[in-house]
Amino acid sequence: MTAPIRLALVGIGKIARDQHVPAIAANPDITLVACVSRSGETVDDLPSVPDLAALAASGIDVDAVALCTPPQVRYSAAAEAIANGWHVFLEKPPGATLAEVAALADAADAAGISLFASWHSRYAPGVAPARDWLAARTIGRVTITWREDVRVWHPGQAWIWEAGGFGVFDPGINALSIATHILPCPFLIERAVLDFPANRDAPIAARVDFRDTAGAPVAMDLDWRQEGPQSWDIVVETDQGTLRLAKGGAELTFPDGSTPMSHEGLHGEYPGLYARFAEIVQAGTSDVDVAPLRHVADAFLRGRRVTVEAFDE
Repeated sequence: MTAPIRLALVGIGKIARDQHVPAIAANPDITLVACVSRSGETVDDLPSVPDLAALAASGIDVDAVALCTPPQVRYSAAAEAIANGWHVFLEKPPGATLAEVAALADAADAAGISLFASWHSRYAPGVAPARDWLAARTIGRVTITWREDVRVWHPGQAWIWEAGGFGVFDPGINALSIATHILPCPFLIERAVLDFPANRDAPIAARVDFRDTAGAPVAMDLDWRQEGPQSWDIVVETDQGTLRLAKGGAELTFPDGSTPMSHEGLHGEYPGLYARFAEIVQAGTSDVDVAPLRHVADAFLRGRRVTVEAFDE
């Protein structure tokens, strides 16, 4: 495909408006042609339809869709899009289960459709240089601290507390998407403790211990009850000093104290995602890495559930 990819945005919520829309507008290889929203939301007065069936019947020429829906309904929407011959951009996490994503990958492959499991945190500016630096080092210990205030970042989002909504692993999977990308050896879960509020079906906090295949411990601390300064940090102790990624990968500090880049917010992450999506569509390939989702699934499989006080906004 050489002409701009005609894309429909499915689910017009905060992340779609704040990140997807400007990233699409800045990419000459992609043109936003429609919105899909049950409530009729739209962008820039573009046509809006309530569902994918209506989009298929609308006569609007569409090549691809970007799914910004909750993970519990992402599989059915993606499967319908693939059946319609549309390439699919999946917001993270790519599905509610590993089996769903595997089925989508098989369906996309059979249909010759490009499927993209997007992990926006991998496109933070500090991640690629951190990966390059760590490739030649021996890892001693990794500490992941991802603590934020759910009232600030997910106000009123009831779905995130439901079964399949991931709870604190919704941001925690961002940390895992970075760790699985930058660490030179795979890591495996050893134990986990998951804190479930008495009135919720998803955890508000988790402590997870992994160990990589070379023997280095990887400890992850997730908590949605953080007030004040928020923490999105990965510290990697190596045989040649300690590397630090802060602000979700936006700030990288090498062992000598040098900080080659420091940005606020999701600097360049979604433009990077859409550049990658255009690349795979034009090449006729897919990019579906389930490693971060697999670790979340393992945490639920191996984790000890602890009931904590009820959480209300």
